[in-house]
Amino acid sequence: MADLLSSDELARRLAELPDWAVVDGKLHREVVLDDFAAAFAVMTEVAIWAEKLDHHPEWSNVYNRVTIDLVTHDAGGLTELDLQLAARVDHAVRTRLG
Repeated sequence: MADLLSSDELARRLAELPDWAVVDGKLHREVVLDDFAAAFAVMTEVAIWAEKLDHHPEWSNVYNRVTIDLVTHDAGGLTELDLQLAARVDHAVRTRLG
């Protein structure tokens, strides 16, 4: 099981992920893309990384909007896995937004 991040470590690392916030104990981000195809492409890329990391997001998609929440359920909070997947989400979004 992954170790929980301390509040200091989490704050330091969130500075590297400015589009993310902690909401209800989860890393949270909402992304608006150009259209459904771009949103689905982001979700597809993230799904591949989620499988590789064996760490899966809570997410939803409505047309061009993707809402993502990350938490390590079996650890009971936020861990390095959440930060790694958040960074992969950011990369996927950047490649679609240009």
